[in-house]
This record gives sequence, C-alpha cells and structure tokens, in this order.
Amino acid sequence: METVTKINSFINGIVWGPFMLCVLLGVGVFYTVKLRFFQITHFRLWWDKTFLSMFRQGHNNKNAGLSPIQAMSTALAGAIGTGNIVGVAGAITLGGAGAVFWMWLAAFFGMATIYAENYLGMIYREKRGSQYSGGPMYYIEKGLHCKWGAVLFAVFCTLSAFGMGNMTQSNSISGALHNGFGIDTKASGIVMTILVGVIVFGGIGRIASVTEKLVPVMAVLFFTASLMVLFVNAKNIPSAFVKIFSEAFDVRCAAGGFMGYGMARALKYGISRGVFSNEAGLGTSPIVYSAAQSNDPAEQGMWGVFQVFIDTIVMCTIMALCIICCGLDESGMDGIALSTAAFEGVIGYSGRIFVSLSIVLFAFATLVSWCYYGEKSFEYLSGGRWTKVYRTIYTLAVFAGSVLSIDLVWDISDTLNGLMAVPNIIALFLLRKEVRSFSPEPTTKKLKA
Repeated sequence: METVTKINSFINGIVWGPFMLCVLLGVGVFYTVKLRFFQITHFRLWWDKTFLSMFRQGHNNKNAGLSPIQAMSTALAGAIGTGNIVGVAGAITLGGAGAVFWMWLAAFFGMATIYAENYLGMIYREKRGSQYSGGPMYYIEKGLHCKWGAVLFAVFCTLSAFGMGNMTQSNSISGALHNGFGIDTKASGIVMTILVGVIVFGGIGRIASVTEKLVPVMAVLFFTASLMVLFVNAKNIPSAFVKIFSEAFDVRCAAGGFMGYGMARALKYGISRGVFSNEAGLGTSPIVYSAAQSNDPAEQGMWGVFQVFIDTIVMCTIMALCIICCGLDESGMDGIALSTAAFEGVIGYSGRIFVSLSIVLFAFATLVSWCYYGEKSFEYLSGGRWTKVYRTIYTLAVFAGSVLSIDLVWDISDTLNGLMAVPNIIALFLLRKEVRSFSPEPTTKKLKA
C-alpha cells in the first residue's frame, strides 16, 4: 500500500504540477484569443442564450434527448460539489486570500476551454438508438483518428467516476450527516444506495430530471445563507476585495524563502482549485452536453460558459467572501471547519446545519451526475454492452464509500482526474481549427454526420 501511495503521489505531482496547470491555463488563453475574448465581447449573447432563455416559453420540446437546460443542470451538478465549500476554504488556507483572484483567472480562461470542448463534443457525437453519445473519446477517435488516446480517456473517466464521482462523494455525505445530525454512516449508506440505484437505473432522463430540480434548490439554499453572512459583514466586503488583489500579487520575500513566495502559492492553489471546481478542460462536461437535443454546437458551448460562470465566478466567490469578510482566512482552520465557522459565527448552530446540508446536496448531485460520465465512457469501451452491470457496481460502491476510510481513494481519484485532462487538452489543441467563433446565427449546417 505504501508503494501505491508513493507511485500515486509521484504521478499526481506531474498531472497537477506547475507544467500541467500552465498547459490547462494556456489552452484557455489560446481559445480566448482565438474567439476574440468572447467572455466579455459576447457577454450579452451568451447570457441571452443561457440564463435569460430559461424564462422564455417554448425553450424545451419533446424531441429525444435532453433539453439544453437539463444538460447544463446535469453538468453543473457534476461540477458543483464539496469543492465549492471545502475546496475554496482549502485554496484560501494554502494560498491566502490572493488565491481567489487566480481562481477567477482560471475560470475566465476556462470559459473558453469549456466552450471549445463542448463544441467539439457536439460536432463529433454519434447517435445510438434515440440518444446521442459524445465526449472526448469521440472527438479524439474521429477527429484525431487516435483510438488508443480515446480509450485512455475513457478508462481514466470510468475509474474516476467510481472514485471522485462516487466513493469520495458518498463518504462526504455520510460524514456530513454523522457530524451534523448524528446519523450512523451505515444507515445513511443504505439510504443513499437505494436512492442512487432508483435514479441511475432510470438512465440519463431520470438523472437529468433530478438534477434539474436539485440544482435550483441547492442554489437558493446556498445564496440565502451566504447573503445573510455577507449582509452582517457588509462593511468588510470592500476590504476583502482589496485583500484578494493585494495578496494575489504579493512579492514579499518569505522568511528564508524567495521573492514572490506569496504570489506563487496564491497562483498555484488558486488555479488548481479553480480547475478542480469547474472541471473546464477535464473533458467531463461535453459527455452530457453532447446528449442535448440541440443541433447548435455554439449554443451548447455557451451553456458551458454559463456553467463555469455560476460555479466559480459566482458560487466560489461568495464562499470566499464569507470566509474573508469574517476574518477567518488567517485563522489556521481548514476545510469544513473553516467553512462552518464562517456561517456559525453569524447564524449560530444553524450554520453548522447549513454546511452539513449543503455538503449532502452538493455531493449527492455530483454523485448521480458522475454516474452518467462513467457510464458513457464504459459504454464506449464495451461497445454498449453490460450497462446494467456498470450501474449495479456503481450503486454498490456508494455504500462502500459511505462506511470505509478512503483517504487513498481521494488521492488516486485526484490523480485520475488529472490524467483525464491530458488526452483531452491535446485534442483541444490539435482540433483547434474545428472550433468556430461565436455567432448569433445557428451552426447546424456545420455538424458532422
């Protein structure tokens, strides 16, 4: 076991090291320039095509496949997880308040990355029965004619689904229920296993139906409690922003260290936690966006942009401000303890309940969404066979994750997430000519057969 830990630590240091983080950020910078900074110049367009479209009648139809909103909800549910609560706290603890700025930067360029991967997912998807299947494995195989690269991605994604998507999330849920409400981990594991089984055996239609309802509930709960904390500490908000920007470029010398030590730590942990939070570049989102009934690659790309905006620019920022405005960023606390203290200091014991309930909802949404990511990857590897076997194993893994100590699973899953990004990022760069700029005109005619 010690050998496995050392090997995983070595690989993790590479896939989440400075070089790979620069590559992930670099691809986002490239597409931002290629698409002429559309995050800003086309803000009105992608906001109209996504958020505002939810309030217009006739957005959904009865055609086969998911509606764009359902696809976005499922992808957002997969991205929003404990990282938005615990991950933000970790980034601030390890990188200081300045890490938040670099999270914003990673999200800004990540919007271009996720647009590109969703665009490619749409034009290289293929129809199986009444549903579409797509994702990096399809555009790597069909676009680059690299079967082994597609297989590698599918293997990493399938394994990561059991780790980061399943066991780590169920472990967080059982832990939160035990700490917040005193519920036995076995009892919560049994209930979760039943609920997940009922949902995932209903296929993507049922998963999307659940996430479409769960995401708004999560958002309302999170925003209500967070705004209460910020309202009480409103006078500290301006100074919090000043602190974020000043520490992001802190070039003071650490004791016995080097100039720019503070900035280096803020940059490292801000970018890594930002990528981990919104998943831009990892290749997961195009798997579900490709299943949408839309025939417009650009539109699906815009929904991905909206996903990153909500996940990191909005939710992670609010969580960070709650911590910094309460003066807890230098408290020495980390993870759940730090996030809990921010809410508990304002709304008392209810704050602890809020954090526990948020982790339960966020992690459960991630758990059911990742089943689909793993299932489509497994389907690609198996030629569409043994889907029910996969769902059965995935469901049983929920109970295992709930009751076991899975520190190593957390570490290995983090590595697998990074490994997924490698073939995907290579494909995004090599297929760069396929990705078209934003246009208000439909791009249906550009879809490949």
